[in-house]
Amino acid sequence: MSSSTLAILHPGAMGAAVGACLRGLGHRVLWTSEGRSDATRRRADAAGLEDCGSLQTLVDSADIILSICPPHGALELAQEVAALGFKGIYVDANAISPDTAREVAQAVASAAGFVDGGIVGQPPRTAGSTRLYLCGNDAASVAALFEGSPLQAIAIDGPPGSASALKVCYAAWSKGATALLANIRALARHEGVEQALLVEWQLSSTPTVKRSAEVAAKADKAWRWVAEMEEIAASFAAAGLPPGFHEGAAEIYRRLDQFKDAPSAPDIDTVLDQLQSSTISTTPIER
Repeated sequence: MSSSTLAILHPGAMGAAVGACLRGLGHRVLWTSEGRSDATRRRADAAGLEDCGSLQTLVDSADIILSICPPHGALELAQEVAALGFKGIYVDANAISPDTAREVAQAVASAAGFVDGGIVGQPPRTAGSTRLYLCGNDAASVAALFEGSPLQAIAIDGPPGSASALKVCYAAWSKGATALLANIRALARHEGVEQALLVEWQLSSTPTVKRSAEVAAKADKAWRWVAEMEEIAASFAAAGLPPGFHEGAAEIYRRLDQFKDAPSAPDIDTVLDQLQSSTISTTPIER
């Protein structure tokens, strides 16, 4: 696969960084500007990606496509790529449930291969910061493409859905717990005991204070994490486990979504006040 032509759909912050890892190793990496924003173009240009214009041209030119998009668009994107006749290897590296990953696999069944993936960590810029877990018949070959880059790609055993399941379990804690702690602080504020709670946390669980404030820094990505929490909730439900906790986490991030266009992240006080507000719409977001 060393001479394969790769493509990234679509170069958001994570996708552009993954593409930059591949470009740094000398791989040809395509993207399509069709229907994409100026911000996406700037990220793609900075990463050294090659704009092939249309999605059809990308599908016709790429041997391997990596799908790195908001989770609610993963299945539709796979269906669109399949409808255009893609015959290469399709790598889905989105934050989706195992069942959704298996639906994506079915959608691209006419392709040469499907690899299920899950990314843990921030956009990869330094070695050791980010891991891409992969499973499927071509997982080891895809992982080898990243050898020597800041992104550590790890092939694991298991059928399609296994890498997504690992990502779901990781994010269920990392992002779910942050939402839970923010909700707890909002309740404590409502009852007038927030300062006393913070003092107790400082005495008995010092990291919890900082962790509970992290939700404010996530405001610009909250819209994406609504869908991710819903995918996690669906994963628990499919396993016969209670999904309600992460349905609640989705609602917390849905309320936080109002800050998505703010010039800077809100402070924790603003976030906590907003979590208590009864005026925020709970209609599922669409992007």
